Amino acid sequence: MYLIVTRSFPPELGGMQSLMWGLAKEMSKNFMIKVFADYHENHKEFDKEVNFSIERIRGIKFLRKIRKAQLINEFLKDNKVQGIIADHWKSLELIQTDKKKYCLIHGKEINHPKNSSQNKRIIKILNNVEKVIANSEYTKNLAIENGVEQNKVIVINPGVEPVKELNKKSLEKVESLLKIKTPRLITVSRFDKRKNHEKVLMALRNLKQIYPDIVYICIGYGDEEENIKSLVKELNLGGQVMFFKDIGDDLKNALIAKSNIFVMPSIIHKTSVEGFGIAYVEAAQYGVASLGGKDGGASDAISHDKTGLICDGNNLDDIYSSLNSMIENKKYHLFGKNAKEYVSKFKWEKILEEYKKILN
Repeated sequence: MYLIVTRSFPPELGGMQSLMWGLAKEMSKNFMIKVFADYHENHKEFDKEVNFSIERIRGIKFLRKIRKAQLINEFLKDNKVQGIIADHWKSLELIQTDKKKYCLIHGKEINHPKNSSQNKRIIKILNNVEKVIANSEYTKNLAIENGVEQNKVIVINPGVEPVKELNKKSLEKVESLLKIKTPRLITVSRFDKRKNHEKVLMALRNLKQIYPDIVYICIGYGDEEENIKSLVKELNLGGQVMFFKDIGDDLKNALIAKSNIFVMPSIIHKTSVEGFGIAYVEAAQYGVASLGGKDGGASDAISHDKTGLICDGNNLDDIYSSLNSMIENKKYHLFGKNAKEYVSKFKWEKILEEYKKILN
């Protein structure tokens, strides 16, 4: 039996939740597993549908962490557990066992100055696990730079769920919304500094001179939402930018599928960094090319000049010229076709084979 210990799990939505759900579901086909997850008010219906045990722990954050560790420590005394897989170093901090431990790392949560108190806490945990599982080469190198032992770290990219069949009504709705709008750019992400919406908008102002029917679809919410909307007004891009939030998967997937380029030239903002970028892979499943930033793990998700382009997200000219080179001669069609083939390497059944190599 393996334990999966996570702070992020469905029915709560998010990239980490999807990752831990995919891992648990795929592992349950090969191993007996038990998940220790945080409480979610709508969890009962969700938990009834799965074929493995999920224990939910409720309470305020600090007490929940202590309570969860106590339950796991008790469980380990009476059960034959081969190993523990954790979503985050904090999930392992209070667990006391000589069982094999494996910890996933994602990027920004380990990006603290070397020898800082936070860095020392992280290193103490990560250098005492069997393997540290980095989501990209970038995250692996970041971990080693920050003091994690090199022989501990292995790269296993996140897996993706197979795409659902597109909803016909949603596709029709998107076509009626976009009509003659082309080319179509899209970003699906939180509105925060790291995602770099601002520079995309600045590039869009120049692109609109060449492509007057261009449209930029922004799906998400976050701290920077009002700033981004103010910039749209300032740059006079009201006719080119469409905002969506709190929409269902059917409409979101239809908007992605009907777009030409997924745009997220991420940057490093303070300690926040894009460790991988599962959104590029999700877009690729629909045959959509991507533009990613060189700072972070996008290079693991995008094959440069094959499934999209990697640019310098801090350089406006590079974002503009990269987008323009994909749009002129409609190069995004070829990139999108390549992306749909390339994405098969991220299927969960293939990703699990990588986990099996270290678990066995």
